[in-house]
Amino acid sequence: MPLDPTAQHAEAERSELERAVEALAKWPRLSRLLKYMGEKLFSGEVDQINEYNIATEVLGRSKTVFNAAEDAIARVETHRLRKRLAAFYEEEGRDRPIQVTLPAGSYVPVFIHKPAGESGPAPVEIVRTPELETKGQGRLQPLWFVPGWRYPAIAALLVLVALGLYLYFHPGASSARATPSGSPAPASVSLPSQPDAPSSPIRLMAGYSGPPRTDSDGNVWNPDQYFAGGGAWQRAPGFIARTSDPIIFEHSRNGDFSYSIPLKPGSYEVHLYFSTPVRANDASSFNVTINGEIVLQSFDINSDDLGENIADERVFRDVSPGKDGFLRMGFSGATGPPTLSALEILPGLRHAQLPIRLIMQTAPITDSNGRHWHPDNYYVVGWLSTQTHPLQNSPDPDLFSGERFGHFTYAIPVDTRGRYTIILHFAEFYFGPGAPGTGGAGSRVFKVMCNGQTLLDNFDVFKEAGSLHEIAKTFRHMIPSAQGKLNLTFEPIVNNATVSGIEVLDEAQ
Repeated sequence: MPLDPTAQHAEAERSELERAVEALAKWPRLSRLLKYMGEKLFSGEVDQINEYNIATEVLGRSKTVFNAAEDAIARVETHRLRKRLAAFYEEEGRDRPIQVTLPAGSYVPVFIHKPAGESGPAPVEIVRTPELETKGQGRLQPLWFVPGWRYPAIAALLVLVALGLYLYFHPGASSARATPSGSPAPASVSLPSQPDAPSSPIRLMAGYSGPPRTDSDGNVWNPDQYFAGGGAWQRAPGFIARTSDPIIFEHSRNGDFSYSIPLKPGSYEVHLYFSTPVRANDASSFNVTINGEIVLQSFDINSDDLGENIADERVFRDVSPGKDGFLRMGFSGATGPPTLSALEILPGLRHAQLPIRLIMQTAPITDSNGRHWHPDNYYVVGWLSTQTHPLQNSPDPDLFSGERFGHFTYAIPVDTRGRYTIILHFAEFYFGPGAPGTGGAGSRVFKVMCNGQTLLDNFDVFKEAGSLHEIAKTFRHMIPSAQGKLNLTFEPIVNNATVSGIEVLDEAQ
């Protein structure tokens, strides 16, 4: 059976990458590096193409001692590879209909398709100054400022003509380039067609250019990429509320900017992370679009998260890349400049948000049913128990063996369009015969509210379950706030409130 056009397109790109790898055979390290990048790209593991993996899996650095802040080998060799690829397509490969490029500031190969009958290098609008690449700054220069172009006006006209012809014959693709602030950044990465087979998670720290970082759940967050416009900014060290992972809020991208992220076909869930270091005196708002549709209009971080130095997360389910294989996000000012701390793209469910499962402990756990429980997050105040107490008669005695106690709140981010079931898990560790607090029924009484609605009143864990036994309470049809939050308040009546686990399930599943 003949391949469909999309598969033929992908196969042609794969073949061209193999030819480029062969052309670099006299430079074995660069050839091996390009092959590695291509294999990860075509297998849908774009998020694995990062500085750490290149250094340790391709360039021989030790996984235990490699430090990207001190060892720039991945950046240096990628810069050499970029130059060799450009030289190849300026000379031997100038007539190739498909050309492999490596945009400055990125480790992901990009394929440029030239119009039929056109010879010479593929049209390029913009270059980056090499001396700034290793610092992740990537200053952009128009082509007519590149040495060797002696006639600026003619050069500019030729570029515009070449670009117009190229876009006429290829309306859905363009070479990777920067775009004006606030507009989507077109690109030309093409991925194999794998319907309903989403890519691996993508996690980017906006405005960050250092080595990958790992959060409390074991997830790897990569430096910023796929962006156009805006500028990088680093906040002063300090406490950030409602997060167990302040690392993803240490940097941000500010000003009008956009992202063009290559993805396989499928349904995804987008998480955007925000925080402001100082409360603005006047409302400062901006707009956010996904694939051209406004998802946040006149968005004010301080209003959304209730103050400065508070982590804010917004969730959008049912997001898919465009026909060209890219998810495009735009951030543009309304009454103030946009700012973004991090973004996360997860393979999602159709018409439903992924389940949220939290345990009040510092490390994740996978239960006996194979479900993943994330470490404690999204809270304000209260105390996390320093010791765990395995539960009795439980298939997972360690699952709800910790607690957050005191007077505290959680703001759990969800898509505003959903309706949710909340399951709260409790256990009594402190009160009861033989327990540190002795006592019994009536020793701990509290109430739980969600977005102003009382879920539990005069709730006594010991009275209902005794000591070291888990008890779950389920609440259905919960409606999120306008800010996309399920705000849970645990308010003491007698002694401290407590909770050991929280589940949030989209009722559309």
